Amino acid sequence: MKRIPFGFFVLLLITNLVFSQGTSGTSAKYEYRYLIDLPSAGILSRGFSAVSMDVMPFGVVVSKIEVGVFDGISFGISYGGSNVIGTGKIDWYKLPAINIRARIIDEAEMLPAFTVGFDSQGKGFYDEDSKRYEIKSPGFFVAAAKNFELLGYLSVHGVINYSLEREDDDKDLNLGIGFEKTIGSKVSFIGEYNMAFNDNSAPSFGNGNGYLNLGFRWSVSDGFTLGLNFRDMLENKKLNSNKADRGIFVEYVKALF
Repeated sequence: MKRIPFGFFVLLLITNLVFSQGTSGTSAKYEYRYLIDLPSAGILSRGFSAVSMDVMPFGVVVSKIEVGVFDGISFGISYGGSNVIGTGKIDWYKLPAINIRARIIDEAEMLPAFTVGFDSQGKGFYDEDSKRYEIKSPGFFVAAAKNFELLGYLSVHGVINYSLEREDDDKDLNLGIGFEKTIGSKVSFIGEYNMAFNDNSAPSFGNGNGYLNLGFRWSVSDGFTLGLNFRDMLENKKLNSNKADRGIFVEYVKALF
């Protein structure tokens, strides 16, 4: 029973080795589709593919493949589990997740870009009792982004989302904001604040402070971006650890044709 998800996960890792194109710094040619955990208004152009991998505490690894299938529309699948890195039994997620997004308004001089989409991939451990991830999946979302020239570039992001993980009886609409600030041609500093309105009731996993996440992205070479994430700076988590944690992010983007 475990061979199928393991093979799927290995396929994602192998694919990581053959895709390329960086996304951070002033020389970046491609848009962020996510900051850290929140979706952004970025989208893959038609004919491009992206592979990313999040490595988090407790051996959590989540890999994702995305493809720009049409002009302004991209699609992806993702899969992962906890205790992938470490010892003992791997706790694979029950099913792969899907994500799809469509750009409805392109950025203009006085107007931000707007993208609508759906993403069923949460992160962290999966709790069978409440049928949710430690970090809830975005679910349905609308994201906006606007870029400004400021000692390089400054991007401002906002998102409204509605997660389908509602067995914990916290069914609220959620909001998030974020930014990216370039530092030279290859490095970006990013941050997001997930207000977690859908994760702050008594049975939920959050204390009501929301999730403040910070990170760095570095275009190491042609096609290869590395990242370092610092999650939960406000120590909002109730379970496992109420301390901020560290994670690694890897991404490749490449034209398919």
